[in-house]
Amino acid sequence: MTSAPENETAALPVPVTRTSVSTDVSLVATFAAFIAVCAILPGIPTPSGVPITLQTFGVILAGLVLGWRRGGLAALLYLALGLAGLPIFAEGTGGLAVLSKPSVGYLVSFPLAAAVAGVLGGVALRLADRLARRSGDGARQAASAWRYPLLVVAGLATSFTVIHPAGIVGLMARLGTSLREALAIDVVYWPGDVVKNLAAAAVAVAIVKAFPDMLRSRR
Repeated sequence: MTSAPENETAALPVPVTRTSVSTDVSLVATFAAFIAVCAILPGIPTPSGVPITLQTFGVILAGLVLGWRRGGLAALLYLALGLAGLPIFAEGTGGLAVLSKPSVGYLVSFPLAAAVAGVLGGVALRLADRLARRSGDGARQAASAWRYPLLVVAGLATSFTVIHPAGIVGLMARLGTSLREALAIDVVYWPGDVVKNLAAAAVAVAIVKAFPDMLRSRR
């Protein structure tokens, strides 16, 4: 009499696992598409040939919202599809020819940057919750208040320890510039990246607030 319920219980984890995997795939694909949209929106041209776009906004946001693994996979999927020939890089370009451009360093850093943003974003969110618990009453509101500045720091740390150093190396390799010259070119992108990180943190906080399950599913 108990064999049927036992069989049903044993079968329960299977659909849960499938749902989790399908959700992960959907989120990775969605954020890869979002990064692509950020890239193909009209950018601001610069003398170096590397336009100012919203790509880094999408990359950092993917890491902050999805976590290191799914965020990194989203950026990796975007990069793979672009290198395969889809015109989803800046200025509507695609294919392996982009690896010969001055922007190569910035571009290939995106998967690592999203993963690092995911790690630092996770630390920021946990720290925000810990600081909120110390406040006693209104802990939820306190957590939301702490999340934004801490996520801004996580995003900025990622940009300036991963994306910009890689971009500088790419500029030196493709333009034949010195480190000082490449750094002078890279500085042009700093103000925009600060603004994009401020925006990415704000959107991440809004998403976490609207979808609390995202906090539990970050990975």
